[in-house]
Amino acid sequence: MAFSAFFRDRDSGTYVISDEPAGQRLVLMPGQGVISRSEDGNRPRSEYLRVDRANRCLPSAMLFFENGYAGLDRFGQWFSDLADLDASPETRGAARAATFTTEAGAIEEVARIWGDSGIVDPSDQYYVFFDGHDVDDDRAERAELLQLIEFLGVERVDAPAGAAAGEVWVRTDPRLVMACARWS
Repeated sequence: MAFSAFFRDRDSGTYVISDEPAGQRLVLMPGQGVISRSEDGNRPRSEYLRVDRANRCLPSAMLFFENGYAGLDRFGQWFSDLADLDASPETRGAARAATFTTEAGAIEEVARIWGDSGIVDPSDQYYVFFDGHDVDDDRAERAELLQLIEFLGVERVDAPAGAAAGEVWVRTDPRLVMACARWS
């Protein structure tokens, strides 16, 4: 609660959390809508994530406290170039999807997206992504998901009447069952 209260009136600041022995840093820039993570070592690297709300800083910090740089692997769409964050959400999603070149990697990423916002419908026949979300929510992840399910050959179906406009429904696929179970 204290961490959340800290950010409430400090959206314009930049905050750095460092793990000096591990050579890792998390930089929170809520006013700019950016989170950065970096890691020194044999292959130094920095990655950037666009966030739409300052309250996303708190979970990123908690994940960093728990497992450092790697703790944020599944937190969202990380890019190695800060300029990539200025692209449209659909372009960012397509770029992220293109980084998955193996079926195993694509399945794991689809399961991660499902774990963030998905359900299995009551009939147990469909995976529902972005449950209850509007079409303007999660545009980058939706674009990424649509490319990944096409890459995997997963069958997309029309959402039933009354479903939220942003939901993506796909037929249950045996390749997704175990991966999604790990994220539920």
